[in-house]
Amino acid sequence: MNSQILKLRKKMKSKLSDARYEHSLSVSFTCVCLAMRYEYPLDKAELAGLMHDCAKCYSDAEILKFCRKHKIPVSEGELKAPAVLHAKYGAWLAKKRYGIEDKEILSAIACHTTGKPSMKTLDKILYVADYIEARRDKAGNLASMRKLAFEDLDETLYRIMKGTLEYLEQKGSRLDPMTAEAFAYYESERAAGTLKKGN
Repeated sequence: MNSQILKLRKKMKSKLSDARYEHSLSVSFTCVCLAMRYEYPLDKAELAGLMHDCAKCYSDAEILKFCRKHKIPVSEGELKAPAVLHAKYGAWLAKKRYGIEDKEILSAIACHTTGKPSMKTLDKILYVADYIEARRDKAGNLASMRKLAFEDLDETLYRIMKGTLEYLEQKGSRLDPMTAEAFAYYESERAAGTLKKGN
């Protein structure tokens, strides 16, 4: 898969803005580090990180138009919070334009903006890596999240989701219902004591 990653890096560099490409590389490397910690295949984690924002070269309006054109289902929540749609369209692009067939990679790309209930290991790795990567500097809890990510992936996921919901509520921003659904799922798991450390 290394040759595939090198080819896709060149393609992403030509498609994305410089800042978005650097972010994608940084997420990719962070995914690899988390994959080492949680014993997940490194090449799959690297590829998911590299490709997670492959649709970010398009505006929200363009992505919505492409979703309709290609009959990609768009929920009422996504219509109201279209910024999350680049994940779903990105998974479609990764498969149709860039030849990625691995279902775990496509799933991770598709849910990296909102999360979802019952996420698999790569879903979690990408969601967390996108938040903690080295070039992020806005969130006040980054230092603690970066440390926690290598101690307890599920707890990190839960805290990031909680913080995201609180931030969006404070801003009065529209929220995709999937984010709330995912958080409710992990809050329930956490309360029941079924979140497994390092799982």
